[in-house]
Amino acid sequence: TGGMSESVEQARNRFQSELEFIQCLANPNYLNFLAQRGFLRERSFINYLKYLLYWKEPEYAKFLKYPHCLHMLELLQYEHFRKELVNAQCTKFIDEQQLLHWQHYSRKRTRLQQALAEQQPPQQQQAPPHANAAAK
Repeated sequence: TGGMSESVEQARNRFQSELEFIQCLANPNYLNFLAQRGFLRERSFINYLKYLLYWKEPEYAKFLKYPHCLHMLELLQYEHFRKELVNAQCTKFIDEQQLLHWQHYSRKRTRLQQALAEQQPPQQQQAPPHANAAAK
């Protein structure tokens, strides 16, 4: 049983490491760092990025705190995108687009929640059903 618990622990460590790494892909500055250091040109690293696509499956994706990392992972499958990440201007553009998306999303969500709240009728106090029977 010693070997069994060790493999469970190894699997847990691999899961945690991959979870942390894949979420780092949501950060354009980290992608720029990887590109500038040449990682995005290494076949083994590109294969690893392809392997990580299993995180798109719902049973894994539910653990992600930054689900847009999956979009970046998808884009990293393309050589042209990987090459462009060396350019700091490209990274800055992605960073700005993410920020604009989050701002738009949060404003839109707030407006939607306000509209839903305004549509709800005010909560009325209802008497328990037995009170009506006693009054008759």
